[in-house]
Amino acid sequence: METSPTPVTIGSSASPAAQALGQARPKRVLGFRDLVMFYVVTTLSLRWIPVAAAVGPSSIVIWIVGLLTIFLPLALCVMELSSRYPQEGGMYVWSKRAFGDLPGYLTGWIYWTSTLPYFPAVLYFAASNALYIGGERWSAMQRNPWYFIVFSLLGVALALALNIIGLNVGKWLNNLGAWGSWLPVALLCAVGVAAWARFGSATSFSTQALRPSLNAGMSGVWTALLYAFAGAEAASFMGDEMKNARRIVPPALIVAGVIVTTGYILGTIAVLVALPSAQVGNMEGIMQAISAAAARVGWYGLGTAVALLIVLANLGGVGAYLGSLARLPFVVGIDRYLPPAFGRIHPKWGTPVVALVTQALCCTAFVVLGQAGSSVRGAYQFLVAMSIITNFIPYLFMFGALIRLQREPAEPGVVTIPGGKPVAITLAVVAMITTCAVIIGSVIPDPSEPHKVLAVVKVVLLNVLLIVGGVFLYQLGRRRAAQRYNKQ
Repeated sequence: METSPTPVTIGSSASPAAQALGQARPKRVLGFRDLVMFYVVTTLSLRWIPVAAAVGPSSIVIWIVGLLTIFLPLALCVMELSSRYPQEGGMYVWSKRAFGDLPGYLTGWIYWTSTLPYFPAVLYFAASNALYIGGERWSAMQRNPWYFIVFSLLGVALALALNIIGLNVGKWLNNLGAWGSWLPVALLCAVGVAAWARFGSATSFSTQALRPSLNAGMSGVWTALLYAFAGAEAASFMGDEMKNARRIVPPALIVAGVIVTTGYILGTIAVLVALPSAQVGNMEGIMQAISAAAARVGWYGLGTAVALLIVLANLGGVGAYLGSLARLPFVVGIDRYLPPAFGRIHPKWGTPVVALVTQALCCTAFVVLGQAGSSVRGAYQFLVAMSIITNFIPYLFMFGALIRLQREPAEPGVVTIPGGKPVAITLAVVAMITTCAVIIGSVIPDPSEPHKVLAVVKVVLLNVLLIVGGVFLYQLGRRRAAQRYNKQ
């Protein structure tokens, strides 16, 4: 039986989704450890370490800038808003409460579409590193688009199957992915230390080398490394599936933040110690560094194990985001802005099956579309640019919601940003300026892209189409709701 939309109330332990579904709501299965692992696997992405290492030691400064201008404001924003309103839906709920139905819907819609190019981009990176398992015999596959397409489709299928069964099963892929994220960094650091002790550093870390460039050719690096700190908001879409979200989110963010920042900086340093920056490739730089350094110190066979860990880490990231972001169309379906089928859950597993399957099918389309008219590298850069823009536009709504919702009093037990309203507003403004800079920078094509105009047109046009499509679905949802109301 259909139910009408239910408003979110301060302090309510149940979201519109949970209230609408009653006893058939998703299960609370995410504890503190699961949440830390989720934040690590969605934020610490190994694919950004070779991007940083490819430009040299100056990327270390960019990592610090990203920590201060993106991760800290984002983590503190999520900490306060998820504590104030810990319901299923995350930033969709926050933006809707602050600005109304349409801004809330657009926040959720645009963020949801950001995962469509994200999945194939991550899977392309995993596919590239997986070829190191076979050594030289498989290296020719690096230029074979069909290999990357098939690998990506199989990765989406695996994540879909586990998440349909439920988070109590799917979370183990997330947790394994988290181990697969930091273990390669730890191994890389160990190899780097051994190589440095015996042969010295392959890169000079002079003061001049640490000074980052601000020229147009570096815009892609800046945007990519700032984007690397995104992800802290994703778990809040599953607020009703956490065990006491208000209590576990703040410490989980702190622990994960330390792991993520340390991993990015130490991983970059280790790659540069092992290899000159000119020899680092964007899609397989970590494997290059580990293989070269391990061979120098006689640690043969390490490359295969690390390649498996990197594949596992990226599959874990895909599983985590697929499970989390499917809750957006699920909650929006409950609110009736999308067809009601999106708001239904499986009677046995308690998962939003329609939302999960729809997201997986859309990701499949982006795998094929991203490859159209491009090389493998060009397709990867296109997918990255699409992910950055669609991921960061909702941040403007979320940081704006943090400012606007300061007018509402915090309940006892709510965790707020230290320093109160002035500090919260300052952080939000800094983050919004950085977010705008990242969005603009991501439109600039990679210098190696042979069809720069086509690359820009594809990115801009697809973003416009996604937003227009979202508004169209919103209007259809409102019309359906009006028709039901008139029949009553």
